[in-house]
Amino acid sequence: MEPMTPISCPTTPRWNQDRPFLTGRFHQETRASSRFDDSKRFTPDSSSNSGVEQAIGCYDTPVQELIVIDDLLSAMVGIEGRYISIKRVHGKEESIAFQVDPSMDLALQASSTLELAKRIFPLCECFLLIDQFVESSSQFKNGLVNHAFAAALRALLLDYQAMVAQLEHQFRLGRLSLQGLWFYCQPMMGSMRALAAVIHQASAKHFVGSAVLNLLQSQAKAMAGDNSVRSLLEKMTECASNAYLSILERWVYEGIIDDPYGEFFIAENRSLKKESLSQDSTAKYWSQRYSLKETIPGFLANIAATILTTGKYLNVMRECGHNVQVPISERSKLTIFGSNHHYLECIKAAHEFASKELVSLIKDKYDLIGRLRSIKHYLLLDQGDFLVHFMDIARDELNKKVHEISVEKLQSLLDLALRTTAAAADPRHEDLTCCVDRASLLTTLGMHKDLDSNSIEDPVSITGLETFSLSYKVQWPLSIVISKKALSKYQLIFRSLFHCKHVERQLCGAWQIHQGIRSMNSNGTAIRRSSLLCRSMLKFISSLLHYLTFEASRELSFSCVLEPNWHVMHDRLQSTKSVDEVIQHHDFFLDKCLRGCLLLLPDVLKKMEKLKSVCLQYAAATQWLISSSIDINSQSHSQKTMIRDATVTESIFNFEREFNSELQSLGPVLSKGSQAEPYLTHLSQWILGVSKE
Repeated sequence: MEPMTPISCPTTPRWNQDRPFLTGRFHQETRASSRFDDSKRFTPDSSSNSGVEQAIGCYDTPVQELIVIDDLLSAMVGIEGRYISIKRVHGKEESIAFQVDPSMDLALQASSTLELAKRIFPLCECFLLIDQFVESSSQFKNGLVNHAFAAALRALLLDYQAMVAQLEHQFRLGRLSLQGLWFYCQPMMGSMRALAAVIHQASAKHFVGSAVLNLLQSQAKAMAGDNSVRSLLEKMTECASNAYLSILERWVYEGIIDDPYGEFFIAENRSLKKESLSQDSTAKYWSQRYSLKETIPGFLANIAATILTTGKYLNVMRECGHNVQVPISERSKLTIFGSNHHYLECIKAAHEFASKELVSLIKDKYDLIGRLRSIKHYLLLDQGDFLVHFMDIARDELNKKVHEISVEKLQSLLDLALRTTAAAADPRHEDLTCCVDRASLLTTLGMHKDLDSNSIEDPVSITGLETFSLSYKVQWPLSIVISKKALSKYQLIFRSLFHCKHVERQLCGAWQIHQGIRSMNSNGTAIRRSSLLCRSMLKFISSLLHYLTFEASRELSFSCVLEPNWHVMHDRLQSTKSVDEVIQHHDFFLDKCLRGCLLLLPDVLKKMEKLKSVCLQYAAATQWLISSSIDINSQSHSQKTMIRDATVTESIFNFEREFNSELQSLGPVLSKGSQAEPYLTHLSQWILGVSKE
């Protein structure tokens, strides 16, 4: 017998191995031969071969070995032989069993012949499993990754079948023994078993997309000790990921999700529209319109957040009609493997470009800083001249009960105040609107997640003075930063400042009444004491406003809340590199202002509200107190005058005791709170100083 020529064993696909292959007429004839006839291929429902005319034991021993080799070559490509049957075994997990005709010569059964045949059976089973996976995964519903994986497996099976064809050729020439067949099959065992293990798990768990890629990668890492198998699995991963990376490329280069089978690790919630940013107080659009799924490819896990934001930024610009794509110079075909991790550099370059372009767009074209400054003028009372005029002309409407107020009338009065004051020079003043809430500030704050709603009480009856607020129209894309959620925080601050302004105006009115009777003889009356009380109350509310807003009082040595925080935010926005940083700095500014304005400190807030309530009650009673005291001078000796004098004096003493008591009790509350909020230390020292006076 002539020596056998070398047989090429495809441990890796044709496109990954330099080796000779059967070509030309013989290969074409072999592929068309009966051994590769699909009509004889094993299928899950096929039964064992029933066309055997006589048992294998009827042949001589050498012939039986040749028959076994011939049937093994058939089994290696999924075709039942005359004496080797293929059956599906049903149990906890379905499997494929190969059986040799039991009538085989006992001598062959006792020898290594049967044992060698059984060693080759796992390779036959792996081929069947892979072949069935290729057929089933080629269906559209299984996704692009499975399609690409199946295509790579199909190429591998072609190489495998070419190897079987070569072995059959050698067998027909009489140059292949059972030991030789086993020798040439061994190199394929590891690769086929590894692929079969991946396929078995992927099929059982119905993996698609990222899950398939992660499974291939984990299996490749597990085979680190076998370089040929590891290289094959890595090549399979690369082939399977090509379709996935094409989806990734469109996302990071154009901001478009082209994912017909839902395989991409970024989910799109189409029900959330950009218009919801001006209506939804939770601002779900920016955080939930595009989000990461649980299953992310392992090689993208560390950069998944960057990929998400890159596409979001490009998508925002496209929504603005600003069609921008990553420049060709920065775009590159994304590939996974390679020691330089080229795909990471491509994604980072795309992210930097998208971040820079979007920040530039909202700052320059849409003037974000100008919008924030305009909101600061109106909602944070940076320029309050329009508000003073508005409070004068809208006083009667604001004093009504909430359900009696006409928002349309308030809006017309607001427009009038804006047109007749310095605010008219601001081109954005037309975006300012008024609104009236149905709940008091305390109730609204009680709904805030940082406050205990049971710890605050709502007034029995409230008017527009407690519920009036301003709003601001913000268009896309600035609504990403100045969302409904952010505006609601501005409104909470405005309502607090507006009410303080109202208290201050009422006390100023009471002070003017006192000043109007200074020329009158008030000796022996309670007017003097009332004047001192009014001065203390006015000092309290004016200093509180100075502390909260922008001007530093000469009597105060500490800085205010809103203005320093605004400058910090403004400086940070100048150097931001992404919209997410802009949102973060803006939210941080608002949260710090809310806390600095005592709106997130219920114990302190309740004390402040009580003090303002006492001040309003006193201011409302001032006219009666003064008029009663003036009447005393003309009726100094009557019993009626004595009763009235005692009543007025007692009323003033009551207001004074209540105000001083609340002021003194506020000091310890501030001191306690200053342990967690250091900025309260200065306010606490001032409160203690006022109470001592």
